[in-house]
Amino acid sequence: MAYVNNIKMFVRVFELGSMSAAARDQRTSPAVASARIAELEKRLGVRLFNRTTRRLQPTENGRLFYDGARKVLEAIDDAEAAVMASTQNLRGTVFVAAPLGVGRRFIAPHVPDFKDAYPQIDVRLRLSDRKIDVIAEGLDMAFHLGMLEDSTLKMRLVAECPRILCAAPSYVERRGDPGNGDRLVGDKHDCLNLRFPGAPEFQWTLVTAEGPRRFEISGPFETDDGDVLTGWALDGRGIVMKPLFEVAEYLREGRLVPVVTETPPVPVQLTCLTQHRRLRDPKIRVFTDFIIARCRVDLAQALAGRSASDPQVEGDTPPDVMAESGH
Repeated sequence: MAYVNNIKMFVRVFELGSMSAAARDQRTSPAVASARIAELEKRLGVRLFNRTTRRLQPTENGRLFYDGARKVLEAIDDAEAAVMASTQNLRGTVFVAAPLGVGRRFIAPHVPDFKDAYPQIDVRLRLSDRKIDVIAEGLDMAFHLGMLEDSTLKMRLVAECPRILCAAPSYVERRGDPGNGDRLVGDKHDCLNLRFPGAPEFQWTLVTAEGPRRFEISGPFETDDGDVLTGWALDGRGIVMKPLFEVAEYLREGRLVPVVTETPPVPVQLTCLTQHRRLRDPKIRVFTDFIIARCRVDLAQALAGRSASDPQVEGDTPPDVMAESGH
């Protein structure tokens, strides 16, 4: 088992390019991670990494060993999954990531119930609004809110999510409602934008009479936390683009009001992304089914709470259109 653990550590160091990052990923110390790599190099009689002050670079032998090491770990995972499937003795750990708003509202509240139903399965939930690399970060799955780029991952559609541009009444009183994207940009309205390393430039894609169109927006504030954006909008600091489920309550209460309604935002999808081979693992399948079913109920309830007088939002569709899709 020690040799397998050494191989696991090597694979994560190779993928993350850092001993300390791999140690955090494997829930151990950098000293233990370094010792495991040293043991592996001693056993193989070759150097697997060249150490530099900034990053570990795999040697040619390291690159050769990585391909085989991944296959070994995948074979072990597949064997364990086959045994669990035949005995229904589900155990192990599920590693999952989600955007902050989605994770806090629709995933985290149901993790304790899942644990009660499957006491031998642990859950490691990571919440972040930044872009997640499922494979590089060693995740079993990641919930994604947005338009999905080309991907080799298996995609399961959770829901179509309408979005809305909104602001506090105090902001509208002070600056007015621009009405459409052209005036939003031309009048230099304060736009509150989600920004994180690797994020695209400040552009909002809005639905115009000619079809979807990108608008170059600007504003005094940016953050990598969607809930912080909502707080700034409530404080009257600018216009924010949000999934409707995140601000439906504030719209009902009148603390936020719809703006730029002539050119609404393009709706987005909430999806669950999984590596194809991980779906053979029964613990991954049961967690995915469990959480998605509850996400759909919660989303439907959040949107159903809007009053009949609320304005129609682009992409606002009944919950029964939610479906699954392969990608």
